[in-house]
Amino acid sequence: MTEQSPTPPNRQDPPRDPAEDADEPAFEWMKPAGGQRAAGTTPVAGSAGTTPADGDPSAAPVAGERQGRRAERRAAAESTATATGTAAGTEPAGRPAAGESFNESLPTSALQVRPPREEVERRNAEREQAANAKPVAPRVMQVLLAVFFPVILLVLAVRAVTSPLFLWVEYNRPGFPGDGYGFSTDDRMTYGSYAVDYLSNWSGPRYLGELVNRAGDKLFKDGEVSHMADVKLVILSAFGAGALLVLFSLVAILYLRRRSTGGVRRGLFAGSIATLVVIIGLGVLAVLGWEQFFTEFHRVFFANGTWTFSLQDTLIRLFPGQFWVDAGIVIGALVLLAALLTLILTWPTRKRRGLPPRTAATAGAEAGEAEAGAVDPAALRGRRFKRRNAKAENPAGPDTDAGHDAGTGRDPVDAPAADRAGAPASRDGSA
Repeated sequence: MTEQSPTPPNRQDPPRDPAEDADEPAFEWMKPAGGQRAAGTTPVAGSAGTTPADGDPSAAPVAGERQGRRAERRAAAESTATATGTAAGTEPAGRPAAGESFNESLPTSALQVRPPREEVERRNAEREQAANAKPVAPRVMQVLLAVFFPVILLVLAVRAVTSPLFLWVEYNRPGFPGDGYGFSTDDRMTYGSYAVDYLSNWSGPRYLGELVNRAGDKLFKDGEVSHMADVKLVILSAFGAGALLVLFSLVAILYLRRRSTGGVRRGLFAGSIATLVVIIGLGVLAVLGWEQFFTEFHRVFFANGTWTFSLQDTLIRLFPGQFWVDAGIVIGALVLLAALLTLILTWPTRKRRGLPPRTAATAGAEAGEAEAGAVDPAALRGRRFKRRNAKAENPAGPDTDAGHDAGTGRDPVDAPAADRAGAPASRDGSA
């Protein structure tokens, strides 16, 4: 059989309403209320609010049968509701009256239930702790910046000393001891420049080993060349470490500028203090015993017996003891000056800390607070945070719980210092 096949003449249509109740509306709200029928409709026998037509004997049994089926369905629904309510331990809810609709509680009605007070306080405490907690990464960056700063200054000062400019100043300054074995100032400047250049270039030991004096003899002995190679290794390592520390410090500065307000200033301030402590300590040791200090310094970086020479050797004639004393003084002075300048520029003033300028009113208020007991800024922030949470949870509630001033509506914590000191203030702020 296909779609084009004709319909059999004797086929019966299936029943459309198994309950044989086609005249009853499908929903309760479709039934006329109060026995009234909709305009333009005719009463149907057995429907809600109507009675079978008088004189129609066939309508009465049909209407009675329909009412009986409805009564059975209602009884079954009530028995089911009664069983459910009994199992849950509650009284079954009665059916709504005629004309009333059944209102079921929405799934989101539980959101309107206020949690216990202990739970609210616990959540507020956790929020306050999270707000007051400081991240670890900015602190680590500040510590690294403070540690790297003294080393960077020391490396820069050493680089300034190992230059031909400092060599020229030393050889030409008044009072610098001369060479008792024949080197003039010009000879010292020429041969000394070779030694200083060797420390900062990438040449091998032949750079100094093949130098000769005016008589054609080797200028530096093999022991002197070997010691200068060791010095070059230490100097280049220090310069490389200084370059890496400068790079890491720049990264820390860029990170702190984006993630921590005032973090760069605090890191440099701590670094300048550490630099002053280190350089003053080394200066005291050098003043108390320069020979011992110089000897211990060489023992740290060089093997014993590789850095001691006679007065006739070229290194001693070019770089006598006074040269190293002056070099130590210059290094210490440069580091000390840079640390002091950084300390002044990063000193935590009120303006740099983001505090208002000090006035007579604020000074009096701070003195009163100091006498009564120091107030923890974290506690003040916590109080403001709790008041904001209370206001957000109860926007229509009174402000007496939030700690506001009844006359002005202002927060006493945020009020001017004159108000906190006891001076009366009107709503517009005038005394």
